Amino acid sequence: MNDRTATSPELTSCDLEPIHIPGSIQPHGVMLVADGSSNEIVGEAGDVAAFLCRPTLGNSVHDVLGEKLAERLSDATNGRLTVLGRMQGPRGPLDVVAYRSGPFVVVEFDPTEDETVETIPFLVALDAASSRFERSSSVKELCREAAAIFRQLTGYDRVMVYQFLDDDAGVVVGESTAVGTSTFMNHHFPASDIPKQARALYLRNKSRVIPDVDYEPRPIRSRFDLRNLDLSDSILRSVSPIHIQYLKNMGVGASASFSIVKDGVLWGLIACHHASPRAIPLSTRMGCQALANALSRQIRSKEEGELYRERIRLRSQEDVVLAKLGNDSSLEEFFVNSGPELARLLAADGFAAVQGKDLLVYGITPDKIDVRKIAEHVRLPASRQPYVTTSLSRQWQEAEAFREQASGLLGVTMSTEVPTILMWFRAEHIEVLKWAGEPHKDIPLEPGATLRPRSSFAAWSENVRGTAPPWSHAEVEAATRIVRLMLEQRNNHRMRELNKELSITLRENESLLSQKDYLLKEVNHRVQNSLQLVSAFLRLQAREAKSEDLKEGLDEAQKRLTAVSLVHRRLYQDDSVEIVDLSRYIETLLFDMMQGMDRGWQEELTLDLTPVLIATDKAVNIGLVLTELVINAQKYAYGGSPGALTIKLEQHRGTLRLIVSDRGRGKQNPDATGFGYRMLSAIVNRLQGGLDEEDNMPGLRVVLTAPIQAAQH
Repeated sequence: MNDRTATSPELTSCDLEPIHIPGSIQPHGVMLVADGSSNEIVGEAGDVAAFLCRPTLGNSVHDVLGEKLAERLSDATNGRLTVLGRMQGPRGPLDVVAYRSGPFVVVEFDPTEDETVETIPFLVALDAASSRFERSSSVKELCREAAAIFRQLTGYDRVMVYQFLDDDAGVVVGESTAVGTSTFMNHHFPASDIPKQARALYLRNKSRVIPDVDYEPRPIRSRFDLRNLDLSDSILRSVSPIHIQYLKNMGVGASASFSIVKDGVLWGLIACHHASPRAIPLSTRMGCQALANALSRQIRSKEEGELYRERIRLRSQEDVVLAKLGNDSSLEEFFVNSGPELARLLAADGFAAVQGKDLLVYGITPDKIDVRKIAEHVRLPASRQPYVTTSLSRQWQEAEAFREQASGLLGVTMSTEVPTILMWFRAEHIEVLKWAGEPHKDIPLEPGATLRPRSSFAAWSENVRGTAPPWSHAEVEAATRIVRLMLEQRNNHRMRELNKELSITLRENESLLSQKDYLLKEVNHRVQNSLQLVSAFLRLQAREAKSEDLKEGLDEAQKRLTAVSLVHRRLYQDDSVEIVDLSRYIETLLFDMMQGMDRGWQEELTLDLTPVLIATDKAVNIGLVLTELVINAQKYAYGGSPGALTIKLEQHRGTLRLIVSDRGRGKQNPDATGFGYRMLSAIVNRLQGGLDEEDNMPGLRVVLTAPIQAAQH
């Protein structure tokens, strides 16, 4: 026997703990590990004799399950839990689930209710709970309603809706408690309380139950080495001893958690605590998981509604601002007259505009000398993209002197003859954060020292200085848009004046512009001709090549050259030079690509594109990534034949996600050293993003994640 003990090695970093391979389970159920080919049981964990009343090692798992449950065993896959059904054990009825882990099939038995839950009343209750979600008017009200519903469903003393923040710390945004139970409502928890690998596991396995924190782990027993058996999908998986001690320090006797996943991102958790041991059956867990999925959809809907309303409000305020920029107003007069509206547009405490020696300030701003220093500091960065920060003093030491007036800054440079720097200021907001215990526990340890969970969760307040309320993505968009509209309106006014006074000069200017357009078209024409010549040369070489490998390589080179040509042509034809609508860019790019592909691909293509404003250079790089992924799908997904292809563009806060998925053969080209892979890696690194491949069951799902703009500091 190779029994792995329940005691995990001492750790010096939570992020290093292999929590998915604990080598043991919780004792409220039993586990059988069977060979995936022969169905022979090669490992077991828990009190098998008491739960199943028969020896298992060496026998077939089909004999243990019986014919009815064994028929469903073939449905078990990696990454997904399969419910086989119920069976009677010596101690009472058991829920039986299964999943695959590498070459093994893992079957788990968990005590359940004496009587089967009636399906229709249970579904009606879940539907009623979902309806209560829909009636909530805001995300805050929704989370508080969800906490009450989950506590009613599970019977735990405390249920919290826990939301992850941008820095991976968390805050309790909804809570329901029994009488006499302490509250953590609005309390913050540091990111280190839930390590990275734990957050990743919450994405894969969306529910976890610990009926008794004082349990003794039961190791997996086998004549084989099963120490590295992946239990990511397990419902009985033994949890980290550090987490167990963490719960004990909180005074928790039993816990359960359900993931809230929005757009493939872990938005938060439903965290349930009970003062004494408490178990909930699989039917309740599955119902809670279904409700958590419904909750995530409602969160998305309400967040999108709030974003839409904010954008409408900003557009309305933009109209008020632009109305003051009449035909007879100079830019200087406009700033003087519209300072209050410009500040109100972005909910700023102050506004300033600097153009050469001219300076206008309105509201709460630093001294004029300091305003000029700030303008010089942001002039170049703000000419490329909006300069956005919620803590100017943290990234620029000189700003410490005026942090009270200007902790938050949003700056944009307008491309006038003399650059005009527009700056919105937000005053320092001394934020009082209420933490569930002292958050600064990640202090350096001595080499080899053992990591221990924090022991105090008493309310601990911290005053955060030098920061201002964050700028929303919609506000940053509005600042960019108002500057563009102001510049366009000003230029239109100037053009009308020039038309009245200098008609001859205007005609000459138009002639020069025509020449410039002609030259640009000529350059574009020559670039396209050059690309076509090279493409024709590659096509000719491919025809004459005798080696199939050489011919295939030349064909691949020709496809990529065609993709580069398409990206170049779409960029040249786009109206915007600096900012483009990525959804429109992708749509037109794909239209061009499909013209050179089998017509069947056009019929199988599905687009779901959210409008996202992005810098042109990023759009071009994303276009290159997209063309490469489409070429790969065309080549590998269906063996060259047309098939279903879905392209989706999403926005999550300040991040975009481009998803290319098919329903084909899955990943067919594991080679990570080819030219295409190296090219994709280089472009993704340039985008400061990531490229992930997932099983689409069936097919392949490739996700490109990249920031829309520089992160706030």
